[in-house]
This record gives sequence, C-alpha cells and structure tokens, in this order.
Amino acid sequence: MDQRIIEAAQTGDINLLYELIANDPYVLQRIDDVPFFHTPLHVAASAGNIEFMMEIIKLKPSFARKLNQGGFSPLHLALKNDKIQAVYRLLRFDKGLVRVKGREDLTPLHHVVQTGNVDLLIKLLKVCPEAIEDVTVRDETVFHLAVKNDMFEAFQVMVGWLTRSYHESADRWEEKLLSWADIDGNTVLHIAAIRNRPRMVEVLLEHMRRDQINAKNLEGLTALDIQSQYPWNERQADTIIGMLSKAGGLSGSLLPNNSISSTDIKSLKSKMSRFQKFVKKEGRTKGMSHETRNTFLVVTVLIITSTYEACLNPPKMPDDSPCPSLKYQVSLSQDQPLNSHTFLHKTDMNTAPMPSPSAMDVSEKVDLVSESSSFWFFNSCTFCLAMFLITFLLLPHPFS
Repeated sequence: MDQRIIEAAQTGDINLLYELIANDPYVLQRIDDVPFFHTPLHVAASAGNIEFMMEIIKLKPSFARKLNQGGFSPLHLALKNDKIQAVYRLLRFDKGLVRVKGREDLTPLHHVVQTGNVDLLIKLLKVCPEAIEDVTVRDETVFHLAVKNDMFEAFQVMVGWLTRSYHESADRWEEKLLSWADIDGNTVLHIAAIRNRPRMVEVLLEHMRRDQINAKNLEGLTALDIQSQYPWNERQADTIIGMLSKAGGLSGSLLPNNSISSTDIKSLKSKMSRFQKFVKKEGRTKGMSHETRNTFLVVTVLIITSTYEACLNPPKMPDDSPCPSLKYQVSLSQDQPLNSHTFLHKTDMNTAPMPSPSAMDVSEKVDLVSESSSFWFFNSCTFCLAMFLITFLLLPHPFS
C-alpha cells in the first residue's frame, strides 16, 4: 500500500486521498483484493479521524468488515484505542459490525465486556441484541468473559438486560446462555466457582434451575466439587459452598452419569413400533405453507365474526312478537287537542274479533322454541370450533 494513503488516513486528509485516486483509480481496489489487510479505514478508525473514515466507507463499504493481518476489524481497533465517537459512527453505518468476529472469534461486544465499559455495553446491546449469543473459539459467552475478567458490574448489567429483554429470542437466551458450557464443559457457574466470585455466584443462582446448578464439566465435576477442591480463599469458599448447598447443589459423585447408557443403545437397535413410526412421519411432515395457513386464519376469523353478529341478532321468541293478524291504528281528532281525544281503533280486514295471546297455535310456539335452541347450540359449536382452529394454527407445531 502506498505510504501516502496511510499518511492521509492518519491525518484525515481527504484531499490527498482523492489526489491519490486521481493518479491511480485502482488504489483502493488493489487493497480490497487482499483477503487480510490493514486498510486506510483501519488506520482512520484507530486514529479517530471520523470524516476520513466515513469517506473511505462510502468509497469502499467492504473495508468495514475486513480483518487486518492481526485479525481485527476497524471497529475492533476503534474500541481498543478508545475512539468512542468513531465507534458510534461505524455503528450508524452498519449495526451488524457488532457481530464481526476477529481473532479467536472475539467480537466487539466481547471486547467491551472485557474492558467493563458499561455505558458502551448497553449501547451495543441496544444496537444489536443478537450479539449476546456470539461465542469465542473456546465456546465462551460474554458471561464467561465477564466472570473471568472480574467485571461484576458488566455481568450484572447483562443479566439484568437478559431477564428484561422483549426480544423474540430472549426466552431461549435466558434458558441457554447462563448455563452454556465452554470447550472444557465449564458453565458460567463453574467459572465463578473456579475464580471465587461469590457475588456472581449469587446472581447466577437466582436465575438457574437445580439441574443447571448441578451440571458437570468434562471432568465430571459440578460447581460444588470445584469450589470444595480448589478453594482460593477460605472465607469466600465457605460462602460459595453455603450458597450452592442451599440452592440444591450436589457433588458430581452423587449424580447419575450423563453419558449414553446401554438402554439408549438397545432402544436404537430395536425395531420401531407403529406409534414411533407415526410420530416419525408426523415429525418429518413439512406442514402447510404460510399462504394456506393465512387463508385458513382469514376464513376462521370471518366465521367468528358471523357467529358474533348472529348472537347480537338472535331469532325472536314467541313472547317477543305481537300477534301477526292484528293491526292497531291511532286516530287523532282534527278539532281537539292531542292529549284529550286520543283513541285507538282496531282495524282488521276480516272484522274478526281480537284473538287472545293464549289462542296462538301451541305447535307454532314449540317449533319456534326448538328453532331458537338449535340456533344457540349450533352457533356456540361453530364459535368454539373456530376458536380452536385459530389456536391450532397460531401455536407452533409440526403441522403448522
């Protein structure tokens, strides 16, 4: 790379950059063709020259994710050199830069956790929540790194963020990340026990089940075993052992072996039953497409709407309707006030006598009551069936 472009990046000289491009239009392209290179963007990010940095990104966006020969991206270098404003500008360009993995699969979020910058940690989690599930080449989560580097405040913040997050994957993260095992089978609780971190052990025990507390590492040791065998500080060791025991912690020797048992091997060799074949067939079914599922949902909602409207306008019972053969007319005298000579005339085309309500045909009443009962029964059944279909279509399962 031309030494002059390095000088331009270090000083932030944009004019010199374009002079070099005018003399050699492929100067940036040749840099981009090299898989690992310390680009002008790396130099500008390290120096915190934001204007030059953004100019380079505009010309070569691919530089933002390129690693140099040391395995660092421009965002990694901006963090290492404490150029916070450069970090923010890079994140405005691409939020996904938080998840770029450098050497040993360390992401910018991993770096921030190790340094304990809580303000920046919260900012990165807001910008890219998914970065919390990234692990290093040793399968270490951000929680492992926080415990190892004794960053208690950062650890507290991440646990608090994880338990309060509304992200769609928050439940899965909370279930798995706090009990995640690294390359040696050590969970975060194992590391806290090894490093004698009683405050971190206390926080973890509030969010872990008994089976997670008693998880074994590859040596077959639980957190209680580790703390009992390798107490770095006697007072802290007693505190941690007491907390683990109170939470149901046990020694690995008292727990069953988690390796594949002979029963599992025997079941794999045996023939499949009809029920197992049915379950296998259903489990391998691809299920309906999204378009078909949405069509069923629309139809089901229309059915529910129809049944609801029918409930608002049910068929009338016999007592609710007047005798159909009678008509009444109110006549007013033209010469008298409205409230003094008001009288009621019965008008009947056949001049028949007024029938009493008891004269209605009894069979007609029975038919109307039967129709009304049938209406409410079938309408309720249809509504319940439609609600069941909506629940069936919305809940996750192999068919849907």
